[in-house]
Amino acid sequence: MRIEFDRDTCIGMYQCVDEWATFEKNMDDGKADLAGSEETEEDLFVLEVPEDEEFDAEFAARVCPVDAIRLYDDDGEQVV
Repeated sequence: MRIEFDRDTCIGMYQCVDEWATFEKNMDDGKADLAGSEETEEDLFVLEVPEDEEFDAEFAARVCPVDAIRLYDDDGEQVV
């Protein structure tokens, strides 16, 4: 499972931080950070989700009020 985080779209509600510890508050920027991710395009961060964290990653994506988080299964199909 792969997660993509569009940091430019993020408005800093930090709901994702409450759902998955891999998201962290960045109070200086007023946005979340996706720890351990790779920036593949400007402000687009990608991370492979460990199997035991998929449930939390899905909740983090679902609670984002601006849909800045997308989740894809192993076949590349968007889950959230």
